[in-house]
This record gives sequence, C-alpha cells and structure tokens, in this order.
Amino acid sequence: MSSADALLEVEDASYAYLERFRALDGVSLRVTRGEKVALIGANGCGKSTLLKLLDGLLFPDAGRYAAFGEAVTEDNLEDEQYNAGFRSRIGFVFQNSDAQVFSPTVREEIAFGPLNMGMATEEVEQRVDDTLAMLDIDHLADRAPHQLSGGEKKRVAIASVLVMNPEVILFDEPTAALDPRTQQWLVELIAELGRGGKTIVMATHDLDVLDLVADRCVVFSEAHSIVAEATPHELLSNLGLLRSVNLV
Repeated sequence: MSSADALLEVEDASYAYLERFRALDGVSLRVTRGEKVALIGANGCGKSTLLKLLDGLLFPDAGRYAAFGEAVTEDNLEDEQYNAGFRSRIGFVFQNSDAQVFSPTVREEIAFGPLNMGMATEEVEQRVDDTLAMLDIDHLADRAPHQLSGGEKKRVAIASVLVMNPEVILFDEPTAALDPRTQQWLVELIAELGRGGKTIVMATHDLDVLDLVADRCVVFSEAHSIVAEATPHELLSNLGLLRSVNLV
C-alpha cells in the first residue's frame, strides 16, 4: 500500500504517558478509504492510545501522523480552519459513554457537534431528527442522558458522532459492558456503516465479532508494538499468535 492511498498514516510513532509510561513503541499504521481495521491486543497494549492519536487528542513523542494528506500536529490543530475540517471528518466513540455524553437532553447532546461547527440551525435540526430515527432513539430525545441505561447511552454517544457524517469513525472497545442485545445491534451497525463506505478503526479484544466488523486485524503485543497483520480468518486460525499476545 503506497502512502498516496492512505487516508490515515502513522509512521514509527512512540508515546509515553507522563514521559515515563510507555504506551506506543515504534507503531506504524496505514488505513485506506473504506477499510474496516480492528486493533487487537490485550488490555494495556496501546490500542486506545493509538485511537487517541488518530483523533488528534494525543501527539506522538517520536514519529509522525498524517490524516487526509496533511500532518496532524498540535500547531495545525490550533488553526481554527484546519481543526474544524479535521474534526468534521473523523469521529471517536469512546469506550465509556459517560465520558462523552454531557448535555441536559439527548437532543441537545446530538446537536452539540454540528452547532459547534457553525452549521445552520435548520440543518442541525434536520440532521438530529434523521440521526435519532436512524438509531431508533426518537423516544429518548427529551430525556436526560445521565438517566439512560448503558445501552441507551451508547446509542446516544454514537448518534453524537454520526450526526456529523464523518468519513472515519473510531470505536474504542465498542461492545464492552453492553448487554447481548445491544452488542448485537452495535456489531450490525458497524458492519452497515462499513457497507455504506465509512472508514472504521476499532480497538477490541472481542474475537467473536471480528468476521463481522473487520477486513484487517492489526495485532499489538504487550510490549506496545504491532507484531502482526492478518485477516480475521487468518488471525483466528493462528492460536500461537493469539497466545503470544495474551488473547487466549
């Protein structure tokens, strides 16, 4: 895959929290348009840190990251126009919905992003209505997010990202702590978004869903580096690799 094909491109990136706790060690990743990529590895291996880097929430201590053909740096993201363009094209669904949902009502929560981007009120209202309908949460529109169940909060968090119609959607452990019915709904939604042309990068250690949500699996070791890439079928057939990275 050439650099020219890459929508997101991380090259030899390293990152340590508080400059002491290594989270990424020489990680390189290229994601092409329309791809569904699963980041696989044990807890604490660096998957979530890489997602935060892809979303411009963290910046590598060494190495580089480019998205949509432009370098993603702290300086660039301080530029209002660049920031607005980047934020409208990439969305992040956090593992913990409580960290993402903060508005007084569900409707206001979903409207927050588009309004913040300066979209016209009428367009925002239409987008919010469409998103509520798409995720089948119209009945929650006037509820307070903090009063919702875990599965309902997850739907609202996803709605607050989808309303922006981003090209790339990042999911951090999307099925964690959800009841089986909501897990199934979410896996089907991710598959549908992929069929609709969205580029998806998802951190997970749920091997059961890989066939449905990923074209390619990128495997992290517990030493915070990428040790393999494989299709879901190849990965699930390789028990030695799964054992070596503490996934079985």
